[in-house]
Amino acid sequence: MSELTLTVMRLGFLAVLWLFVIVAVQVIRSDLFGTRVTQRGARREAGRQQQPPRQARPQATPPPQRQQPQNAGGRQRRNAPSKLVVSEGTLAGTTVALQGQTITLGRAHDSTIVLDDDYASSRHARIYPDRDGQWIVEDLGSTNGTYLGRSRLTTPTPIPLGEPIRIGKTVIELRK
Repeated sequence: MSELTLTVMRLGFLAVLWLFVIVAVQVIRSDLFGTRVTQRGARREAGRQQQPPRQARPQATPPPQRQQPQNAGGRQRRNAPSKLVVSEGTLAGTTVALQGQTITLGRAHDSTIVLDDDYASSRHARIYPDRDGQWIVEDLGSTNGTYLGRSRLTTPTPIPLGEPIRIGKTVIELRK
């Protein structure tokens, strides 16, 4: 084998080795710090605030407002959950009031419920209300999975009242 071929092979091996190190550092960094998440509405509102004001024009009619579905004359559903309770794990006893907002679960510092669990991903799962007032749990591509009852979630799934949601050693339930 010629000296030139050997030198090219050494440089190629060194380049592959450095590429591996760079990818490993990026994976560790994203696991420690997570990814930056911005809400769509917040970004839109920020863009509107930066625009110069327009001259006022008279409007013929205001745009129609979206109406929320009402059950039984504007009251909440009878068996609608009102809180999310951590029943097992390091955060046992923690309660989060359900007020119609999305609840994120994971090790990331900006999650609604920050899980100190080796089996949780930085962005592990989210729980959100649908239009019918039912709560949905969705796994966000976690490594170890999210379980509703005994089944592993593969799609966004409605949460029955009192059904345990398991993420690693942490168990969460919806309650009245």
